Amino acid sequence: MKEVIIDAKDRSLGRLASEIAYVLQGKDSATYEPRNIGDSKVLVKNLKLLKFTGKKLIGKIYYRHTGYMGHLKEKTLEEAWKKSPEWVLRHAVKGMLPKNSLASKRIKLLTIEQ
Repeated sequence: MKEVIIDAKDRSLGRLASEIAYVLQGKDSATYEPRNIGDSKVLVKNLKLLKFTGKKLIGKIYYRHTGYMGHLKEKTLEEAWKKSPEWVLRHAVKGMLPKNSLASKRIKLLTIEQ
């Protein structure tokens, strides 16, 4: 299992997340098979120096529902970033992975350093 180190300094969130998802699936390897987890771990450094383009900090909204009627909660990217930058990146990467039983195993191979 090899470890890929990615520097997040001055990179946009979506482009970084797509690169991480690509590596976690093992598509950068010559021995890629869709049914396997992948042979790479990913370490992300300098997450605090990530950049956001346009009006995404106030315009991008994350929704979740509590299960009760009328309890749709929302928070902006800025609020989520202040609370947990790791969650924001992990959420973006998880959304770019295939929706199957391997997704949870692949996302565990992602480690984030501040």
